Amino acid sequence: MHRRTFLAGLASLASAPAVAQMKMDDMDNMPGMDMGDHMGHDMGAPSGKTVTLPEGEALRELPRLVNESRTPGLFKARLSAEPATLRFAEGLDTPALGYNGMSPGPLIEAVEGDRVEITFANGIPNEASTIHWHGMPVPADQDGNPMDPVASGAEKTYGFDLPEGSAASYWYHPHPHGKTAEQVYRGLAGVFLVRPKADPVPAAYGDTVLVFTDLRLAADGTMPDNTMIDLMNGRVGDHVLVNGQKNPRLEVPFGTKRRFRLYNVTNARFLRLAFDGAPMTIIGTDGGLLEAPVAADDILLSPAERLELIVSFEKPGPVTLYTLDYDRGWMGAGRPADAGLTLLTVNVSETPAEQVPPLPDTLRPMAQLGAPLVNRRFVFTETMAMNATGMEMGFLINGTAFDMSRVDVVSKAGQVELWEVVNQADMDHPFHVHGTQFQVVEHERDGKKSAPAYRAWKDTVNVARGETVRLLLRQDRPGPRMYHCHILEHEQLGMMGIVDVQA
Repeated sequence: MHRRTFLAGLASLASAPAVAQMKMDDMDNMPGMDMGDHMGHDMGAPSGKTVTLPEGEALRELPRLVNESRTPGLFKARLSAEPATLRFAEGLDTPALGYNGMSPGPLIEAVEGDRVEITFANGIPNEASTIHWHGMPVPADQDGNPMDPVASGAEKTYGFDLPEGSAASYWYHPHPHGKTAEQVYRGLAGVFLVRPKADPVPAAYGDTVLVFTDLRLAADGTMPDNTMIDLMNGRVGDHVLVNGQKNPRLEVPFGTKRRFRLYNVTNARFLRLAFDGAPMTIIGTDGGLLEAPVAADDILLSPAERLELIVSFEKPGPVTLYTLDYDRGWMGAGRPADAGLTLLTVNVSETPAEQVPPLPDTLRPMAQLGAPLVNRRFVFTETMAMNATGMEMGFLINGTAFDMSRVDVVSKAGQVELWEVVNQADMDHPFHVHGTQFQVVEHERDGKKSAPAYRAWKDTVNVARGETVRLLLRQDRPGPRMYHCHILEHEQLGMMGIVDVQA
């Protein structure tokens, strides 16, 4: 659907004398889908006063989830999703959701080769949930997909082994059918860091996790429900937080080389980032380290993507991590002003750092997947139609909306496939595949083809509007797996499918 057609339909809806009912197959009971819930909200940016958050607090480390096991090679713990009260602004309590009472949730840290057993307790009243181990090589029945809900008040123990070579910056979040977007923006997301047995990056560089979340607060401290603009574009908040803080500060001596792991765990915000006055080197992506370091002036993190960087702080003074403009496409009013946001301030002291070893020229070998045996094509489109009872809208893959009872693709374990992902919609869509990491081999836009800047293991890739992305993948574990847009509102409005991997 072309933008002018979509926006014309939106204008007719906004001018209608009565509030329309929005419908989607199998989504009638989804929270926020009843347009009556949004009476009094602007069709664009949410109404109400903007809450001021404190800035400049020391960057906090995420608390670790405690390993209850004393057996070497076994990580065992409990993780609960439950209502929590958070305080982002002075004098305002915010009802939220948290893992073990925290948002972001506790950082889980294990080593490749470990066995992991985590008992999940769903303490969310009247809502099913799951834990999806995003990007991790886990069996299908341990993946936390929508077909395996954990009922409110129930528990499930997730158990899986971390194979050799699986070290990477993963994360975890809920994935229940029709509730994912709301549970994530209310606070449910956390880091799962799998370390290698031997790390080529010098330990002197440190290892700093930066988790980007997106917060919208009403004047009373509550998190407003999604508006219709949120459903179309994905929810974008008023504040980008780092480890739950607004523009925290970090102190380092000059001459420091610091390793950062960047996580975009927002519902829908695209983050084009740069450090002013501090050179960046990319060393890893979703699936772990690259073959060799790659210098970068700026980076783009679409929702769910991760990057590992080495940043060199070469002179004293403040250095900021800030946002640059990126046009991901927007429908209707209220496009956020993304450029010029300061996310982190690094104060570089005049005290010189101790001499640190150089970054190796080679980080790890990376096998190529080889020639594909099967080619598949996935086309993204959006649809909106007015009828006598309301508006029907959705985000589709190959012309269909997600149906939990339907298998869309049948694949074979161990089979290399070429997936061609075509974006004919009016905005970018980050594409995520469960159960494996893939390699992007080609981008095409306006008839021009280009190779990626470097080979990498990925589980999420942005597909810009008008772009085709070709990727090679292989699923090694049988069972049903999801593929979907990781703008979570789009996933819930239909842009998701199921691949059944057969042994």
